[in-house]
Amino acid sequence: MPGLFTQDAPFKTVTIKEVHPTFGAEILGADFHNMSDEQLKEIKAAMAKYGVLVFRNTGMNDDEHVAFSSKLGELDNVKRYLTGGRKLRYKHVELFDAGNVDEEGNVIHPDSPRSHYNKGNALFHVDSSFNPRRASWSLLRAIELPPPGTGGETEFADSRTAWDELDEDLKKELVERDYTGAHTLLHSRKMGSPEFFKDLDPTSQPMTLHKLVQTHVPSGRTNLYIAAHCHHLEGLPKDESDKLLKRLMDHVTQPKYVLNMDWLNPTDMIAWDNTCVLHRATGGSFEGRYIRDVRRTTVHDDSPTAWGLNQGQKAQGFNLQKVMSGTQAEEAAPAVKASA
Repeated sequence: MPGLFTQDAPFKTVTIKEVHPTFGAEILGADFHNMSDEQLKEIKAAMAKYGVLVFRNTGMNDDEHVAFSSKLGELDNVKRYLTGGRKLRYKHVELFDAGNVDEEGNVIHPDSPRSHYNKGNALFHVDSSFNPRRASWSLLRAIELPPPGTGGETEFADSRTAWDELDEDLKKELVERDYTGAHTLLHSRKMGSPEFFKDLDPTSQPMTLHKLVQTHVPSGRTNLYIAAHCHHLEGLPKDESDKLLKRLMDHVTQPKYVLNMDWLNPTDMIAWDNTCVLHRATGGSFEGRYIRDVRRTTVHDDSPTAWGLNQGQKAQGFNLQKVMSGTQAEEAAPAVKASA
């Protein structure tokens, strides 16, 4: 039952509060200022089991956020997205700006290019599936939050349990045919704001290839690696691919597999494993009115399937000029970096 405190054998330095019947946990007792090797090992074990970890009132600053994330693996960074002379609002290139604040500290307008670009983040996805090397952990930390009751929660979907409970005939088909998904950031942008991106062609840039059915290495469980970035399944006619992807996305994102997490305090941090859960941002009345400043580190996956079928490819920066031009491209740049 969610909300219960558990203290299974592997967890001696932290207390686990389960927040959903099948995944997700709040971690109490984590010391981000002076973490022991034993506690770090337990947090990794908790992530393998729960897929989403919530840490309240961490007290972390940007330096500590990056330092802790670096203990989990090699970090992605925004260097390749700093086009047109743009600068970060903070010093660490390992921090992705996932908030709604412009370079002058103002709330972005709901109808700005960046806001339209961000609408794709409201679709269930996994970070970096459109990169040749995908992401494992994402760690999102709150700096400033909108007033309670104005929205801005983050939702997660459990793709491991969704696989477990998938129709057996469909499971057999997916395993036997071993589908490969073709991912591109352009697909989720166009789905998120189809009118704004009506002239966008998702096939205008190369796509990355990742197997649809995978083994989640830390837990040994099977899951569906699917996302709003997935444009099609290789080898299927478009109508069949669209139909199957919709069926699978509808299945994985059923309410029974979804966890809605509130942000309660500055320095709250939510971490998740992109290789076994999906997530999406939610909107609300805060948009265009109140600051929601959240920053994310992204850990590169180092599992055997990290590169999918993209071995040897170099990570490529997203080409804004293929999506929009001139000042619009510059205005959307922070959102591009955040989505990477």
